[in-house]
Amino acid sequence: MRNRIIFGLSILGILAGLVGAYIFGMQRHAEPPVFKPVSNPYVTAIYADGIVESEQQGGQNVNIYPEVAGPITQVFVREGEQVSAGTPLLSIDDSVQAATTEQLRAQSEAALVLLQELKAQPRKETLAVAKAQVDQAQANLKAARDQYDKRRASYDFDKRSISKDVVDTAQDAVDQATGALEVADRQYELTRAGAWSYDVSNQQKQYEALRQAYRAAVALLQKYTLKTQADGVVLAMNGTPGSYASSLGIYDAYTQGSDPLVVMGAPQEYLSVRCYVDEILVARLPLPAHMQAQLSVRGTDVKVPLEFVRVQPYVSPKIELSNQRQEKVDLRVLPVIFRFRTKDLPMIYPGLLVDVFIGSK
Repeated sequence: MRNRIIFGLSILGILAGLVGAYIFGMQRHAEPPVFKPVSNPYVTAIYADGIVESEQQGGQNVNIYPEVAGPITQVFVREGEQVSAGTPLLSIDDSVQAATTEQLRAQSEAALVLLQELKAQPRKETLAVAKAQVDQAQANLKAARDQYDKRRASYDFDKRSISKDVVDTAQDAVDQATGALEVADRQYELTRAGAWSYDVSNQQKQYEALRQAYRAAVALLQKYTLKTQADGVVLAMNGTPGSYASSLGIYDAYTQGSDPLVVMGAPQEYLSVRCYVDEILVARLPLPAHMQAQLSVRGTDVKVPLEFVRVQPYVSPKIELSNQRQEKVDLRVLPVIFRFRTKDLPMIYPGLLVDVFIGSK
């Protein structure tokens, strides 16, 4: 019985060895690549790293920063949305500035009312009071003069009928009444003349100053609503209601730096490609009239011919692709800008890194 078991196991081992030898001896064909590796489409060409951008005069995306600071209260647009010039993007809490603006409005209106009051002088009721004071002064003078005439006549008729002191007192009363009448007349003329020109001019300047302060407050209040300056596409909205925005942008917890509050791009009929050519290869660049280029999207078989736009004539350190301000690099590059039509290319977006080959026609 034992020998049979050993014999059976031996047979199974032989069969397993034959099957394994057959399987491992089979020739396996290599699987085809998911996409064709990047290759030079021209006889001779210059390779460069490129980044897709919006097609604009500067060739870059528009980074929007608010001019005021505060918590975001509302966001009006979505990423990828087409917007026209003047479209509100988001609003920042403006409660304090709104109250300040209202206060300056009230102050400017109060200054205007006071200016109108000065220009409307004299008020007829005030002028009537001044005229009544003149009439009263005239009546007092007449009464004092009559009293003096009577006492003077009595004294001249018989010096013993009245004392000289009473006559002198009556004379003093006439002089006082004459002076009071002169004061009343001058007060009446002053009231009738209206406000002094210098007072009117001073109040006019105060009103203009407050009016300008109110206009400045209104202009600042409008900046709490961030608006677009041109037609375009919202590429990135980095703010949400409740987050704090400042003139430096908005804090990014991942990069521990500040990002633009909104990133805008031009309308997407065309996109630009900014290529960074190594300074060592700059001398090999073809002339613009003979330049041709093609981009390849990494990880795909997408290849797009490019149209030459311009060369940015400034060699600078290559730090744009990593977006790190403190990155230390020795490589310096020359930006060359191309463009392509986005029709039938829905999967190419601004910010995409691509491979570019620059050849000669």
